[in-house]
Amino acid sequence: MTVLLLLTILAVLAAAGFVLGRQRALALSGGLPGKLHSLPAYYGWHAAIMAFVPAFLVMLVWLVVQPFAIEGNIAAHLPETVQADPTARQLAMADVRRLATGLDIALERGTLDEAAIAALDAAATDIRAELGKQGIALGSAVSAEVLTAAKEYRSTVATASTFRAFLVLALALAGLVFALKQIAPDFWARNRVENVVMKLLMLASLIAILTTVGIVWSMLSESINFFRQYPIADFFFGLTWNPKFGGGSELGFIPLFWGTIYITVIALLVAVPLGLFAAIYLAEYASKRTRAWVKPMIEVIAGIPTVVYGLFALTTVGPFLRDFFAQPLGLGSSGSSVMTAGIVIGILNIPFISSLSDDIINAVPQSLRDGALGLGSTKSETVRQVVLPAALPGIAGAVLMGASRAIGETMIVVMGAGAAAKLSMNPFEAMTTMTVKIVGQLTGDTDFNSPETLVAFALGMTLFVITLMLNVMAVWIVRKYREQYE
Repeated sequence: MTVLLLLTILAVLAAAGFVLGRQRALALSGGLPGKLHSLPAYYGWHAAIMAFVPAFLVMLVWLVVQPFAIEGNIAAHLPETVQADPTARQLAMADVRRLATGLDIALERGTLDEAAIAALDAAATDIRAELGKQGIALGSAVSAEVLTAAKEYRSTVATASTFRAFLVLALALAGLVFALKQIAPDFWARNRVENVVMKLLMLASLIAILTTVGIVWSMLSESINFFRQYPIADFFFGLTWNPKFGGGSELGFIPLFWGTIYITVIALLVAVPLGLFAAIYLAEYASKRTRAWVKPMIEVIAGIPTVVYGLFALTTVGPFLRDFFAQPLGLGSSGSSVMTAGIVIGILNIPFISSLSDDIINAVPQSLRDGALGLGSTKSETVRQVVLPAALPGIAGAVLMGASRAIGETMIVVMGAGAAAKLSMNPFEAMTTMTVKIVGQLTGDTDFNSPETLVAFALGMTLFVITLMLNVMAVWIVRKYREQYE
């Protein structure tokens, strides 16, 4: 039984539990809800929760544990040399899963039956050719061990799915029956339901936290593996980026960091003035009618995909800067440059900074404006000397968050700035950022355990720390100085 079908059955049982629980509560109270401790709907929700939540949690745990358990069992069919090498074992298990999927597809199409699958013998038949006749394409020839493991994998998965369905449905029915038996006029259904909902909300928060921890751990563990193979000092202080998968790589972090910071600074020089001035106009000078159509039009920019911005940088901004600035000034002849990527990322960040700054300026108490105007200040003097200083902490936080977004941009940099890792002050030269190299090092057929691939995780961890520090600084600035005006 598939997971989707199982979830559908659980949802139907939960709905039936709600109806039955509510009807039973009303029946026990003689049709008078006033005799019940809780509203009738709470009894229904209690039955629905008992029918769905325990079974759903067991199913989730089963889905998490099952792959590890099955892989441990199936790996015993592989050669000992493969089992001893983690990388070889991982690749072999991928072949096993792919072959098992191909056999299942052939079974669904009717081109193979269970008897034909059981009769397949890698020692006498090329399984790839055999499945090729059935329209199933495999990337490589299949060994006898992989074929045996694939057959066992299919059998184990089918058995596990049957037991999973039986256990989940039995638990759901048991929970439903138990909940219905618990129903009584003095049963505290509301307290039970609210307690369960509170725990589910706590679980949702915990999942978000654990996801963050998992992301950090996945990067940190591989970063540690990288630094075991490559000197940490050469990474953080190296001035050359020249990865070579055959050996002799120079993986200096400084050129990528310089390109990232250079593009980010240019982006902020574009986004901060335009975004801030737009926010000041919308918050202090624009009429309600003007604000009603200008603000949504600015925020539409945030909804444009970054790949569209990349095309805009590649076909419009880059050639314009090359033809009217770089070539006449003798600074370069390429449309891909730091300036191109920085300007387009700045345009991308305008609505982000504008919206945050607008909300922050509107949050400044009106009494400060009234007091300044009452003392004889003009509108512009009030904005410049009262409103902006009061909103400055929040604006600074918005700028730092905009910087974090600019640092993490990838597509615009790939299409607008190129992929050259170099140290240069010329803004019309092609450079690149950490995010671009992370994608580049993990793309293609590479050795996952080589320093040239693992460096992507070290770059990702470094980028994570940089953006985390910027976000923490932004939050600290906002919280520290906001209290002065509250």
